[in-house]
Amino acid sequence: MNVVKADTLGYCMGVRRAVESAEVALKEYKDKKVYSLGPLIHNTVALEELTGKGLFILDEKDIDSLSNDSVVVIRAHGISPKVRDKLIEKKAVIIDATCPRVTVSQNRVAEYSEKGYSIILAGDKGHAEVEGIRGYARDSFYCVQNLDEAEVLIREGYISNPSEKKCLLLCQTTFSPVEFEKIASYLKAKIDFLEIINTICPATRQRQDALERLCMTVDGVVVVGGKKSANTIRLYQKASQLVENAVHIEKASEIPDSFRKLQTVGVTAGASTPDNVIEEVVKSLIFSYT
Repeated sequence: MNVVKADTLGYCMGVRRAVESAEVALKEYKDKKVYSLGPLIHNTVALEELTGKGLFILDEKDIDSLSNDSVVVIRAHGISPKVRDKLIEKKAVIIDATCPRVTVSQNRVAEYSEKGYSIILAGDKGHAEVEGIRGYARDSFYCVQNLDEAEVLIREGYISNPSEKKCLLLCQTTFSPVEFEKIASYLKAKIDFLEIINTICPATRQRQDALERLCMTVDGVVVVGGKKSANTIRLYQKASQLVENAVHIEKASEIPDSFRKLQTVGVTAGASTPDNVIEEVVKSLIFSYT
């Protein structure tokens, strides 16, 4: 078997920074409880390693029960101003690991909302990044997950007076570039005063492009990453379109037996997949033929 890794895969800058921030906090605040607000990373293996080192996961609804001076790590997805205020009220030590690119989106929404713009965000409803950004909008905020929902936004009159209303369109950093282009093209034709800012992280595009190149040379692709990771799910969806054999796994033990019979297998991984998990998958595939 020939195992080929995508030339871009695994941890992105924002996720690596969040994980490193949590590890530093665990070392520096040994006398305090250290939490991440929500799962720090959408990867079960990485989370288990961090919780094994003493990291607790704090649900947003449980902030009121947080003891004073607890340490809270803000994950790469970011949080809303309202949630931050609640942490400040509890006198929490806040370690802000919000991805800088998410911070830019938050600031843009606050700026344009202040000017009276309606905000349209292309993203996954309920996703932590989307909910955090939503908190920076003053009034009108709409989340659309695909072109169909963008069409409903106009057809059902959610955007009143599209010939007069000022709108800003931006997107979740891990959103599908192809879907965003569809949404942007449609809304641009329907809303006269529409400003479009493509806030997709380059890491998302790089991993998608690397996957396309990979699929041209392999018989199957193993996509490694958390089952709740938005960008990993999109990698798997793309792989399924490009090759006959594609599978989404979280760890090496989940590799299907059918993949061990292929001649050339490609491996890619989402932006929240640790290096050691990727290497275990590669070694497992190679070992099955040694």
